[in-house]
Amino acid sequence: MLTIRAAGLVDVDLGEVVRPGILQIDGDRIVGVGGSPEGEIIDLGDLVLLPGLMDMEVNLLMGGRGEHAVTSPVRDDPPLRMLRAVGNARRTLRAGFTTVRNLGLFCKTGGYLLDVALMKAIDAGWVDGPRIVPAGHAITPTGGHLDPTMFGAFAPHVLDLTVEEGIANGVAEVRRAVRYQIKHGAQLIKVCASGGVMSHTGLPGAQHYSDEELRAIVDEAHRHGLRVAAHTHGAQAVRSAVEAGIDCIEHGFLIDDEAIELMVKHGTFLVATQALTEGMDVSHAPPELREKAGQIFPRARNSIREAMAAGVKIAVGTDAPAIPHGRNAIELVTLVERGMTPLGAIRAATTTGAELLAVTDRGRLAEGLLADVIAVAGDPLRDISTLQNVKFVMKGGKTFVH
Repeated sequence: MLTIRAAGLVDVDLGEVVRPGILQIDGDRIVGVGGSPEGEIIDLGDLVLLPGLMDMEVNLLMGGRGEHAVTSPVRDDPPLRMLRAVGNARRTLRAGFTTVRNLGLFCKTGGYLLDVALMKAIDAGWVDGPRIVPAGHAITPTGGHLDPTMFGAFAPHVLDLTVEEGIANGVAEVRRAVRYQIKHGAQLIKVCASGGVMSHTGLPGAQHYSDEELRAIVDEAHRHGLRVAAHTHGAQAVRSAVEAGIDCIEHGFLIDDEAIELMVKHGTFLVATQALTEGMDVSHAPPELREKAGQIFPRARNSIREAMAAGVKIAVGTDAPAIPHGRNAIELVTLVERGMTPLGAIRAATTTGAELLAVTDRGRLAEGLLADVIAVAGDPLRDISTLQNVKFVMKGGKTFVH
């Protein structure tokens, strides 16, 4: 038994800082909130406690030290990617993010699900990192936004990819691709439902998969109890994805009133990735992609405000490394800049994230939940930027930053 003692504790349900902040921890669980300190005491002085944060869109196998966006897909083998991912995972955890969804591998792996392997290594305690909910390979059509050969505009037959690696066309192939990810440990499915800002092929809002293909993907995932997240920008593509039963829209930069209304009706989540519209470095991108970003990003800043006003369920996601790994909290700051309250942003990174994951063992500081705890200096309900400088991180009762 140990006790964490701090100046305060954010109760995300009450929406206030409870003072003082007292948590009793036994093993990997919180066994008491408040009361008198017992056992070993971790005294955090003037810090304020919060639940561990959640990032619902990261790509730990991408970005980080030594990666080059164009050459790495054909030069970096899976072992090198895994070693780089270890550093990305460590930085993410140390930033206070104790749970993440790794939303789709889009790199050649020979069919290995590297994010599943990284999850297993973290769970075993071999390396430090957040709890990972892995998607395996993103399901995308040939030339789709998440086709790795598209990003580099590779010539034909450079980096040939398989259905097992997510390149799937037609109902039969998308079903096979989904089944392969599930067989080898994916805990959700990521699909590319529209083009993207950094796509060399087509318009960013253009729908990639037919309605029939989207329904097949959802059917396969849902029958196995898995949820589906869809990279989607265009309003029509969002509507098609929601009507097909997609559980979560990633980005949604071009959504309109009709798409927003449909998301509210169906309870579809939105991971809005707003910080990248401010901080993503596109200076080295080809001119046509820079022009596309200049058109799309301002529209994204307006669409999130409309989604918030309508009551769409918004969860925090950065699309790291579009935002560098370890700087994930900038997304909460950006959501507040868009009009969300600090409490709303914290809930988006805690309770809404837990709801999206369909888990009840995290997202709050409450008895019986996982001891995923962070601490910051100052009151995050008044100044959300305090979350960019986390002073204490505990995951499952083990301290990683103090």
